[in-house]
Amino acid sequence: MKDRTYGKSAGKPSAASEKMNKIIPCTDYVLPSGVRSRFVQRINGLCMHVLEAGYGSGSRPALLLLHGFPELAYSWRKVMIPLAEAGYHVIAPDQRGYGRTTGWDTDYDADLSPFRRLNVVRDALGLVFALGHRSVAAVVGHDFGSPIAAWCGITRPDVFRSVVMMTGPFGGTPSIPFDTADNPQRTTSSHGPSLTKQLASLTPPRKHYSRYYTTREANDNMRNAPQGIHAFLRAYFHYKSADWLGNKPFRFAARTASEMAKMPTYYIMNLNEGMAETVARFMPSPAEIAAHKWLPEKELRVYSEEFKRTGFQGGLNWYRSGGIGALELQLFSGRTIDQPSMFISGASDWGSYQSPGKLERMQTQACTNMRGVHMIKGAGHWVQQEQPERTSQLLIDFLRRSV
Repeated sequence: MKDRTYGKSAGKPSAASEKMNKIIPCTDYVLPSGVRSRFVQRINGLCMHVLEAGYGSGSRPALLLLHGFPELAYSWRKVMIPLAEAGYHVIAPDQRGYGRTTGWDTDYDADLSPFRRLNVVRDALGLVFALGHRSVAAVVGHDFGSPIAAWCGITRPDVFRSVVMMTGPFGGTPSIPFDTADNPQRTTSSHGPSLTKQLASLTPPRKHYSRYYTTREANDNMRNAPQGIHAFLRAYFHYKSADWLGNKPFRFAARTASEMAKMPTYYIMNLNEGMAETVARFMPSPAEIAAHKWLPEKELRVYSEEFKRTGFQGGLNWYRSGGIGALELQLFSGRTIDQPSMFISGASDWGSYQSPGKLERMQTQACTNMRGVHMIKGAGHWVQQEQPERTSQLLIDFLRRSV
């Protein structure tokens, strides 16, 4: 039977899949030959949309690829076939809150607990098991998928045999106060205004993007951007890529307003602007768009059509749920990622440095078996899309040495 959404043969779909296709039409997907889409039901309350490559052989080790914001399983399309050709069953889901995966609440006022870190790890574990794997050779996470990959490695090292983090370094597990029975800790008080207040007091006043993403107006601002959602995403992807020549990141001396304000406005925004207005002034020219080899218009349309349909609130809820479940994360206080691990980022990506000290803590404390830190030239934030050949080769070399 022809899969009308992807224009590829995908076998006979279940009744639930047919219902999904009717509810969620999306005709602009362009997948490489050898990548298929499917729905996997009953995954921790989700009907999960998954892209696969290297399927059909039960003997292949699995790779789990976890995307970030504002992305989709589709973001892995360029590395899936090389990884499958290297002998792996490659699995890339639309994560909770994204794309054609359903079972999450789109309301800003919805319960945020399903988006907490350990529950999203449960999503990943459930999917791996549902697809018939007791373990995966590696879990690979990009952007917000990176901390989820790290927590997969922390919580179930028996399942997630190695960990690759992209663009977002993992600074380690939260601590529990130690040796305090006879040595009471001194109470620490904050001296001076918070970072939020410091940023607001700058000239011009600024704000941190992650704080903005927790606000009620963020979803509407991006979904109903004055320039249209397609143009919004074009500018957003361009501004955070190596194509925008202003992306020349460096380490910061401290997490202070004066230091943080050195980042581009997609990280430290003008106080009175939303993200739609922020990126609009960096919209590439028609000539630059035509030259966009790593994200041509037909591929960008996959994103714009999906986010036009779903909005961004599902992904934004990841930013809003950071404090929920923080205490349960303390169960893993002192735990480290002891499996083979690796970090990949674009040389033009500020994400590696936006939390001062975290990149260094990842290498010296959080991961005890780190095999490499790679900053890929010619890539910004979207490293596996901007430089897929180099990203694929690094992943394959890592897997051959580690598994």
